Amino acid sequence: MTSIQIAQRGTGLLREFNEAGVLSAADVHVALRLGRLGRESEEAVLFAAALAVRAVRSGSVCLELRRMREIGIDADETRDLATGIDPATLPWPDFDAVVAALRRSPLVCGGQAGPLRPLRLVEAQDGPLLYLDRYYQQEQTIRRVLTERSAHHPAVDPELIRRELDRLFDTPPAAGPDRQRVAAALAATHWTTVVAGGPGTGKTHTIARILALLEAHRRATPKLPALRIALAAPTGKAAARLQEAVREQAAALDLPELTAATLHRLLGWQRGRGTRFRYHEFNRLPFDVIVVDETSMVSLTMMSSLLAALRPDTRLVLVGDPDQLASVDAGAVLADLVLGPVATVPNPLLDRILGPESEGAQGDTESLSPLERKRLRGGIVRLTRGRRFGGRIADLAVAVRAGNADAALDLLREGGSELSFGPPEDTVAVRADVVRAARATTEAALAGDAAAALAALESHRLLCAHRQGPFGVERWDRTAADWAAASGAGPESHHVPWYPGQPLLVTANDHEARIYNGDTGVIVRMPDGSLRAALQRGSAPYLVHPTQFPSVVTVFAMTIHRSQGSQYDTVSIVLPEPESTLLTRELLYTAITRARRHVRVIGAEDAIRAGIDRRVLRASGLSRPDITP
Repeated sequence: MTSIQIAQRGTGLLREFNEAGVLSAADVHVALRLGRLGRESEEAVLFAAALAVRAVRSGSVCLELRRMREIGIDADETRDLATGIDPATLPWPDFDAVVAALRRSPLVCGGQAGPLRPLRLVEAQDGPLLYLDRYYQQEQTIRRVLTERSAHHPAVDPELIRRELDRLFDTPPAAGPDRQRVAAALAATHWTTVVAGGPGTGKTHTIARILALLEAHRRATPKLPALRIALAAPTGKAAARLQEAVREQAAALDLPELTAATLHRLLGWQRGRGTRFRYHEFNRLPFDVIVVDETSMVSLTMMSSLLAALRPDTRLVLVGDPDQLASVDAGAVLADLVLGPVATVPNPLLDRILGPESEGAQGDTESLSPLERKRLRGGIVRLTRGRRFGGRIADLAVAVRAGNADAALDLLREGGSELSFGPPEDTVAVRADVVRAARATTEAALAGDAAAALAALESHRLLCAHRQGPFGVERWDRTAADWAAASGAGPESHHVPWYPGQPLLVTANDHEARIYNGDTGVIVRMPDGSLRAALQRGSAPYLVHPTQFPSVVTVFAMTIHRSQGSQYDTVSIVLPEPESTLLTRELLYTAITRARRHVRVIGAEDAIRAGIDRRVLRASGLSRPDITP
């Protein structure tokens, strides 16, 4: 066991839980600091405050006090998973005593030190929630803005909308309603629309048609200026992919050339200014329509900033897969919105536009269910018809998403052309795929064929849950690089920084150079003998000189988090030990859905069961109907 950082000022419960690995030194330091500011010294309150800090650090917005005993060892991937201490044997304080202490604490109620209330205790149906005040305020902002925006609907011409829907979408398939068409109708008749769906369900296809529909409606309305549209995503890589996808369809849909930006750039992030963003509650964003892709990666803090900066008459379309991994920061806003309560204000325009399609046909298994129709009234639709992959990969993804470990394991054991499963020591097949992809990439790179090199690069990807350790990226990246080099697909000398066929991962943004954190690319030899880095940009590669990269590493393996938004022909997923708290249902689902043709799982059956059984527990109040602004 490696050492755990200990907060030297911690005593009592704080010290014991810090030494056990449940609390970090930072959790303890923040709790003690709050105690000094609010003149609070009661141990139960400081302990609860430290757990609330840990909850945010772990991705939750608040601490569910009834479930505080379920908090396990802090699985920092940079140290060994086992501390030798079972959290159940620790001296957890009595729940009722903690709640009583919080209810009288000056940190919750205010006190002689002033009106400072750094903690918020919120009563919920299944038990009290403890917030750090900042996150409570952000959650309330989201609730308030969404409630206000759902109180009424935009004025539209329903007949015009129907005609444009007929033009933009094919005849609905016999299997059921066209949910992409439904999503466009929602965006026309709601100020806020949520379009959820897994990989290959046509989310960007739908985005382009939503914009074309709104553009056509604006052009048909005399004397109105051109529609001001903003495309955004949480990362530069996701923004670039959104921009490419929309531009590829722009000519056919009569759309203007649109540029996508990160949410930080959209809001005008300002370094060192008192107001963090240029656009905020008192200086609103100047757009008529804002589309945000990959919303599952948007944190509570960023969503709060975005909603606060919206004009009331700006249409907002939030797009993403709520079953994927959430933001690395606190919050799972998209999942909360999809699963949480919705305000169902009557919308007769939607009924006129969709007609009987929204009700579905009798005996039609693909029809919208009563729950779906209710959520439509709240501006939420889920796209379900996958177009990117199907068959056994889709079956495996569905089994994992549903939490059915038996079905998932049966599929993996059966194997076949789309699925394979084996232990970590059996590296024959994964080595063959690594070598095959590396050779094809190098051959194309030496020939100067950037498009073929990029295609070969995306033919296989090694994905890991951890960065370090025996199942982490660092070990598997070195191993795969050695396999590639042994096959002749490597550098001629260890002293050269760049070589043809070298796979790259960008780790920092350079917006002026159109290089984004998370981009992958490959070094290609040009006809004149010079080297260029080829990055995927729509239908044509984007070539840059290697020295232009702000930060880049050679990559043969990457974390599953990094792979979000990307697709590969084959993915080999390296699972950690079952005890790893990073191994979750959402992580497995995200990894599986990166594959187009084949999924290889490397690990033990126990790890698969543990991962499917373990959900990402991100506590928040957004999905709770009993909490109101």
